Amino acid sequence: MSLVNELIEAGIHFGQRRSSWNPKMAPYIQGIKNQIHIIDIRETIKGLLLAKKFIAKTVSEGGDVLFVGTKRQARGSIEAHCTACGMPYITERWLGGLLTNFRTVRDRLKRLEELEGLVQGGGMKSYSKKMESQLTRELKKIHRNLNGVRSMSKLPAALVVVDVTREMNAVREAKNLGIPTICLIDTDGDPDFSDIPIPGNDDSMRSIDLVLRELAAAVTDGKTTRQTSAPGAGEQADDATPEAPRRRSVRSRFRVDEGPSGLEASDAVAVAPTTAIDAPPSPA
Repeated sequence: MSLVNELIEAGIHFGQRRSSWNPKMAPYIQGIKNQIHIIDIRETIKGLLLAKKFIAKTVSEGGDVLFVGTKRQARGSIEAHCTACGMPYITERWLGGLLTNFRTVRDRLKRLEELEGLVQGGGMKSYSKKMESQLTRELKKIHRNLNGVRSMSKLPAALVVVDVTREMNAVREAKNLGIPTICLIDTDGDPDFSDIPIPGNDDSMRSIDLVLRELAAAVTDGKTTRQTSAPGAGEQADDATPEAPRRRSVRSRFRVDEGPSGLEASDAVAVAPTTAIDAPPSPA
């Protein structure tokens, strides 16, 4: 089965009700059925192809991609695909300053390793029951919030976000640091916060999983062609504070015809218009 058919069967073209749409998403909407916006699948494929080529190029140059999705529908897929391709992820709540105050986050991860060492070495038993209970709660909290980024020793080169509206704090931090963002955006989202928007249903578990599967495959492709660099190149010591890149507009770099990923306009899959696609039945 082709990717286009898989996406259609997953319902990625079903947007939100027309009453809750964001007018900025108009270029990505093909029509309306039963008061529900229908996303142009051709725009979805175009954004997905562009995102895959950009991710593959970024990873091949030594950069990491941080995946962010805290909504219930995205957690399982993000954890599975990121674990498979070896990329950091956030599936619990976004901690403010995770990117802009990265040094503090690294300190918390050191604390996590310290607490895990106490548990493994039996050191917890030397504390009182009250203190042991407090340390155990602290361990669980740090592990729950930061376990997905414990291997991230430097700022990511790109951010993949599921539902830009829900993850606005993460997107704003990336924007402040000049980190490119790739976002799965529904018809109620704001595409201005995404450098590479992938218009599609961000509530369907199947559509989210398909998009993440393709992006994770691009990560794997990038790793296979990752250039061998000098020892220590492109990496920062854990104690060092990552230097924030100079802010600049990056949106213009991601044009389909001349983007850094090399995606040409002819690469966009020719997809039949979605006027014949049935929309979900109108609620009673």
